[in-house]
Amino acid sequence: MLVSIIIINYNTFDLTCNCMESIITYTHNVRYEIILVDNASTKDRPDEFIKRFPSVKLIKSSDNGGFAKGNNLGIQHASGDVILLLNSDTFLTEDSISIAAQFLTKHSDAGAISTKLTYLDGTYQSNARRFRYIFNECYDLLRPILLLLPYRKRATLMLNQYFKGDFNTDCDWVSGAFMMFRKSLLQQLPEGKLDERFFMYGEDQLWCLQIQELGYTNYYLSETSVVHISNASTEPQKQLLLLKTMIGRELEVMEYRKGKSLYYYTFKFIYMIKEMGRYYVKISLQKMFNYRLR
Repeated sequence: MLVSIIIINYNTFDLTCNCMESIITYTHNVRYEIILVDNASTKDRPDEFIKRFPSVKLIKSSDNGGFAKGNNLGIQHASGDVILLLNSDTFLTEDSISIAAQFLTKHSDAGAISTKLTYLDGTYQSNARRFRYIFNECYDLLRPILLLLPYRKRATLMLNQYFKGDFNTDCDWVSGAFMMFRKSLLQQLPEGKLDERFFMYGEDQLWCLQIQELGYTNYYLSETSVVHISNASTEPQKQLLLLKTMIGRELEVMEYRKGKSLYYYTFKFIYMIKEMGRYYVKISLQKMFNYRLR
């Protein structure tokens, strides 16, 4: 087995170097290649990567086409039978790539798989996700009722923020920060590649949905973890802009799933009220206690 690790760089030279260094340091039990796609960085000089990492395949994109397009460009140059999409703002602390690859080998039904992701302080990032439905949006609004359920039952039902990441599970979708799948799977996807309709954000959910539609199961692995720095802005206006972008992506994915039906519009009404209300409560608490809430 050869794992082709695709990393996208856009003005993140130090983070990208740190990510690649961690791969070299910790990956021992599987063969791999690193394919670095520079998405037309305006600050970095891509050739500097080769000076530090001569074995890396460097692909220079003529434009910044976004996360999906950059990954598809990297995949075109991949020699491996397994693809790993890895964010430049991640780094390994153990042989996570080998562990994930071994899991993929043992599970013929596996589509996309990912590992536990943590912040720098070790806090778990929600990575085992369920697609949104009206019923779980309503359950989320009635959170005290959910908290009456035993943890394992509640976590399995809802995943997302109700799951602590402490056991292996199948799920609907996982983060594109660490997403592994067989290269042969791509041939079955629309246009034979990762869907490029989203420039950034939401593409991982869309890809996992399309993979699931092919009959594969997406998996989350708790037995190994990867650090994902993911420094989101603390400024309320930037948080609001990001939230609106994420809401827009969720609605586009829902439209893909359900069409512009009565279900879609009912979901949109509930979802937007819930998310915007939660945002303003969170911002108020942050201002009141001068503490950032995730």
